[in-house]
Amino acid sequence: MSEKGIMAYFRTTEDAQSCVPKLKALRAAEVQIDQVGEYPGHGIGETLNPLSNSDFPGLSYLTLGTTSANQDVRVLMAADVDASGMADGSRELLMNDPDDMTRRNVLLTVVLDEAAVEQAKRVIRDAGGSV
Repeated sequence: MSEKGIMAYFRTTEDAQSCVPKLKALRAAEVQIDQVGEYPGHGIGETLNPLSNSDFPGLSYLTLGTTSANQDVRVLMAADVDASGMADGSRELLMNDPDDMTRRNVLLTVVLDEAAVEQAKRVIRDAGGSV
């Protein structure tokens, strides 16, 4: 029996987690959920008050959950529409299109027997994933 891998993208971690029990029922050898994005980092882990904290790393830390040691990179990250709020609304309009990959930053990786691949893809699509 040979194994195959599937990579699927979701909008939320909850959507990805909703299909994990069904994938495990298909005897998946491995199921993993990760966040992917443009910038490194894992988000803000603690509450930070930028007014009273002398180690405040900048706007990109508050809005994107990441920072960089390089000042030029921090400026570019702060100029991102997610950080600055300077957007024309086109991103939000695209989010309503189920075929659009905008904001699908949750990656579900599954390794399972080749015979169960099509069934696993159906489970993933039913949960809102894009294979």
